[in-house]
Amino acid sequence: MAARGRCPECGSGSLVEDAHYAQQQLVCAACGCVLSEGLLTTTYTDEEHLREVAYSQSTGQKEQLSRCLQRGIRRVQDLCKVLQLPAVFEETAVSYFQRALQLPAFHLVSLEKKELLGGCCVFVTCRQHNWPLTMGTVCSLLYAKQDLFAGVYLSLQKELGLSVPALSLADLVTTHLSSFRLLQPATDVPAPFLEDKERLLARTLAMVELASQTWLVTGRHPVPVVMAAAFLAWQSLRPGPRLRCPLARFCRLAGVELPPPARLRLRELLEILLAMASRLSWLRRCRLDRRTVVKHIGDLLQHRLFLLKNAFSQQDGEEQQDTSQGSGSLGSPPVAQGRGCPSAGRRGGPLRPLLPPCLIRPRKRLRAAAPSAPASAATGDEPISDSEIEEYLRSPEEIQAFRKAKAW
Repeated sequence: MAARGRCPECGSGSLVEDAHYAQQQLVCAACGCVLSEGLLTTTYTDEEHLREVAYSQSTGQKEQLSRCLQRGIRRVQDLCKVLQLPAVFEETAVSYFQRALQLPAFHLVSLEKKELLGGCCVFVTCRQHNWPLTMGTVCSLLYAKQDLFAGVYLSLQKELGLSVPALSLADLVTTHLSSFRLLQPATDVPAPFLEDKERLLARTLAMVELASQTWLVTGRHPVPVVMAAAFLAWQSLRPGPRLRCPLARFCRLAGVELPPPARLRLRELLEILLAMASRLSWLRRCRLDRRTVVKHIGDLLQHRLFLLKNAFSQQDGEEQQDTSQGSGSLGSPPVAQGRGCPSAGRRGGPLRPLLPPCLIRPRKRLRAAAPSAPASAATGDEPISDSEIEEYLRSPEEIQAFRKAKAW
């Protein structure tokens, strides 16, 4: 394309515009002199707004994300899609991940911890938005160990200064029971074992509240307590065909893992139920055990406040009087205080105070301290060591006088 003007070198008027490597140049066709260089568009932002950039400024290209950051962002986004989280959660989790990678504390960590960092960001985001998500769920999706995941989570919380609210026990029960296969028809689950979700959830929440009131939750991992409470609630809703089903088979049918402490929590819950059943007037003549007491869980939960007060009260060797609150059939037989577990087969049975299990059955017994010899009365004639004298001396004059007296 011809242009106006003449070449300053040869005076020729044949000037053309040449697109050399996408760079517009004004060149003399006679001698090849380059009169002027064009402009380049090298940045994405300028290209979107159709603005040209000079060649000297063309090296300021868009900053590329590192490979580690790109992989982490994709991992966070994929995890949010699997959990079906809202778009706001995904944006917050990605921002936490980007902030964390800029901190020196996460620069020299192992690749495994960097991969878990994205899961920790998603976990923190869900907790902040009161979304019921457990650490075990994230670890199962990432094929990670819970202790390693917990370490990265605590580091993230400390470095970013995040405030993460704790998950309530009711939300944990709702989340844990939603994955049970017993709540929906399946080919490998017998029909008598299927249960309505709302009924099982309500009965399990009542059992967990009972466990919380009897110190069975304090200092314990919540999942075994929830598993034991769900098992007893499931049996009590239809005890006929379900009493012979053990806890291990229940977990297999529900499609969840059996935590080892769940058997201990189940035994403790049954002891509490037996103690409460021994205070019901219409169950005094029944010989209840750990299997048959499950049939009466509905009545026990309905009157649990009254029964707990009467089954675990502390009296100074005095017998309790029969009381009735709201119902004439609920009464407390005359009982005396004791340290053993209440027995459902006998009338009344001994009482024990409602204490945490760690105080009732301590694992380690503390050794009694040896009695110290009685201190003799001070007479004032006891010798004083030099170190004690120096502690009492404060001024330089006193220290100098003491040195002179010692040398003399």
